[in-house]
Amino acid sequence: MGLITILAVAAGAGGSVALAPVILGAAGFTTVGIAAGSYAAGMMSTAAVANGGGVAAGSVVAVLQSAGMAGLSGTASAAVASIGGTAGALLAALV
Repeated sequence: MGLITILAVAAGAGGSVALAPVILGAAGFTTVGIAAGSYAAGMMSTAAVANGGGVAAGSVVAVLQSAGMAGLSGTASAAVASIGGTAGALLAALV
């Protein structure tokens, strides 16, 4: 594994963890709840209709809202870093 690959993996892992809260907020999963009129609001509405009026605990919407309000857990940070690192490695392989 070359230096470029190592740097790309590190940048991908670190960058993805740092940007995850920004992306969640931009989608509408904010620290004060789901933003009205956002993509997150549309997801919540769809999930509520599909579940008879409520959003199921553990659903994608519930997990993303939890991450938007409280931040990423250690496990979630590790998963996001793994995905970002893999993307960095793939990008380095293409270069």
